[in-house]
Amino acid sequence: MLNRTTLLLGLAGLMLATGLVAYNGLGEVMQALSVAGWGIVWASLFHVVPMAFNARAWQVLLPSRRGPGLGFFLWLVWVRESVNGLLPVARVGGELVSARLMLRQGIRAAPAAASLVVDMTLCMGSQFLFTIGGVALLAAGDSTPMSERILYGLLAGVPLIAAFWAVQRAGLFHIFHTVVKAMFGDRWVGLAGTLRRYDHAVRVMYRRSDRTLACLLWQLVGWAAGAGEIWLALLALGHPVSVGDALLIEALIQALSSAAFLVPGALGVQEGGFLAIGALVGLPADIGLALALARRARDLLVFGPALLVWQVIEGRALVTQRSGECRS
Repeated sequence: MLNRTTLLLGLAGLMLATGLVAYNGLGEVMQALSVAGWGIVWASLFHVVPMAFNARAWQVLLPSRRGPGLGFFLWLVWVRESVNGLLPVARVGGELVSARLMLRQGIRAAPAAASLVVDMTLCMGSQFLFTIGGVALLAAGDSTPMSERILYGLLAGVPLIAAFWAVQRAGLFHIFHTVVKAMFGDRWVGLAGTLRRYDHAVRVMYRRSDRTLACLLWQLVGWAAGAGEIWLALLALGHPVSVGDALLIEALIQALSSAAFLVPGALGVQEGGFLAIGALVGLPADIGLALALARRARDLLVFGPALLVWQVIEGRALVTQRSGECRS
């Protein structure tokens, strides 16, 4: 049922995106992109910078002298964003793939699972703070009720963040085990001890307040650095904006894309968001849509290779596993 819903949402989003481009003039949008040329490529590659900050944020949750370095966590972030950004996985499949890669690297299961949960929670919190900053920038230059409506929408999400945190304090994995037991009886009773260790690891990680605070701050820096892509892309498109406007666009478009997590790649939602948010800072419709297509180009240029490399690694691991089974 979920796959069918995801497919329908994806098709609807694709139709919406196509309709927006057609309505606002395909020729004008493509002309704007042709002016940008290689500038779109450089703006896309800049995404490595926010990914590096996010990698550092994740790394501080699992400090170890003998543990993986920043390069490994950058690889994790790269794969996670690629899976969540390009595949119809409701923005959670990337976490599962990251967990698999961490276990293969030798990181113990409980700390790996705890770091995923805590990093995800702090990511929600840091994005909320970053979006609040974007709304503040909008309110500073917009006397219309738009900023108030966006702020009310954000406040509606506060209970969800609080509930997610409260569930972790109560025992996220224990609750998961209770649900599984109610559905399948004692079939998975052996998981109880393992999941208790996971919950303990999450609580221990939260008690290390210096590390969680450092993770939150690095994530905030990462969100802000993402505005560099917007600034560079618009510079290449011939419509430079201030750093404040770039931060505003990035903050609101990221919040909108996250809210549309059920839509694969936020198709249509992201294009409409760039069109509407761009208008708030004075961007013509064709430039707003060209910026949206530049973001799509970023996804292909940066995320596509990560998916390819990940599939090659998984393929080699599968071949090795089958060879070992044949020998035994």
